[in-house]
Amino acid sequence: MPLKAFKNIIPVVVILLFCTLFFSNNVQAQNGTGPYDTIRVNACIESNGDTIPCSWLDPVYVYARLYGKYKRQAAEWTRLRNAVYVTYPYAKAASRVMNEINRQLVNVTDKKKRKEIIRSREKDLKKQFADKLTQLSVYQGKVLMKLIYRETGNNCYEIIDEYKGSFNAAFWQTVALVFGSNLRQNYDPQNADKAMEMIVKDVERMYGYTSR
Repeated sequence: MPLKAFKNIIPVVVILLFCTLFFSNNVQAQNGTGPYDTIRVNACIESNGDTIPCSWLDPVYVYARLYGKYKRQAAEWTRLRNAVYVTYPYAKAASRVMNEINRQLVNVTDKKKRKEIIRSREKDLKKQFADKLTQLSVYQGKVLMKLIYRETGNNCYEIIDEYKGSFNAAFWQTVALVFGSNLRQNYDPQNADKAMEMIVKDVERMYGYTSR
């Protein structure tokens, strides 16, 4: 066959090949045996009732170097997170002890007896936590006071005033102010302490703490 005639036949052969493949696929599809019929995919139901195929991609983590204010914000977040992880167990313990003391003080009107109950628990707390609490930094101490308020509904000044008297509360408030702290710190999870609340929720999920 001349080369020129062979070149003229090539396009015809290609067209016939595509037509054959197209026809074969259509016949298979009509018989319910298309080449992609055996691929199983997940399905999602839309709000209008339609069911469409869908899939979920694996999470992708993007790491980048932080600069300027973003680097400072990241450092502040890390510092706060570490402080919450360290102090939150102590806040939970304080809440448990206060509940126990309050149960013991129910219907106890004698002042001497009330003081004995409080002092007995105070000794137990010192044995269990004194060494650990003295190792906290001033910043961690501030975080702890906020978390105690979160767990008990009272700031540290009110707690000391209730159990140890107004003189002790005023004394320790003065000490706290000298070190740049404040026993009257409250807890505002919606505004000022929103970041702390997010971290606390994460700690609760991680360690199985029961929310208030």
